[in-house]
Amino acid sequence: MKSKRILVIGSSNTDMIIKLERIPRPGETLLGGEFTIAAGGKGANQAVGAARAGGSVSFIARVGKDMFGEQAVAGFVRDGIEVSHVVYDRRSPSGVALIFVARDGENSIAVASGANGKLSAADVRKAKGAFAGAGVVVMQLETPLETVEAAAELAAKAGVRVILNPAPARELPDSLLRLVSILTPNESEAELLSGVKVSDESTASEAAGKLLGRGAQTVVITLGARGAFIASAGERRLVPGFKVEAVDTTAAGDIFNGTLAVALTEGQALAAAVRFANAAAALSVTRLGAQPSAPKRKEIERFLARRLR
Repeated sequence: MKSKRILVIGSSNTDMIIKLERIPRPGETLLGGEFTIAAGGKGANQAVGAARAGGSVSFIARVGKDMFGEQAVAGFVRDGIEVSHVVYDRRSPSGVALIFVARDGENSIAVASGANGKLSAADVRKAKGAFAGAGVVVMQLETPLETVEAAAELAAKAGVRVILNPAPARELPDSLLRLVSILTPNESEAELLSGVKVSDESTASEAAGKLLGRGAQTVVITLGARGAFIASAGERRLVPGFKVEAVDTTAAGDIFNGTLAVALTEGQALAAAVRFANAAAALSVTRLGAQPSAPKRKEIERFLARRLR
């Protein structure tokens, strides 16, 4: 089913990944790792996740006028993403992430933002027309906060829902949270924004309540394999996740957000949309890499059919 367009605004990186037995300690050198390069960046991951899950996606971003930027845009086009608002920056390089992945799937990431840090409010306003036909706007925090705020204001004026994934974690003003339709923090992000340490359903509900009080219309706290806790004015509940053998947790949250947007623009109720997103995220952690891990629609549907019998 084709739905309204999903507008993703955010970062694009090239991920350089080393898979090791464990993540090195400070000052330590570990030998014997496996090296791969994969497309990444939270915004790009969300756009690709949404597109592969069946969404009609446009992307607003900045990349360097370099090999990494050109390869990234070519990848977006292959996935059917509309790229007329992806800007080539001739002064800044494309963003790069250096990622260590341990055998148990945990990761450690360092990012050089490059052109992502130059994505401006002016860039977003130049793409104002893209907001009018959108069903949902999806954003994260790997670009300047003023750019995110400008996009949220444009979405509000256009009457478009905003999904904000507040990652990487940072403090946010209430003025921005009041423009957010669905806020999707993980446990540590929810703790930073609410002051409540999230360790179970009860504390997730408490943290979500604080965030609703700060202005977010709906809060979805992602809890890894346990699933996601959803909270709104009329509903508070855990939507269970799916147990899988994790290979690499990089981008699981991004895949969750991209596929959540797809389900919502198709008219699914929030709990059903979160279950769909949980399935996509579970599939993604069974694969190495960020965008390479994003599952296609048929894979998600087959996974759900097997698990929900």
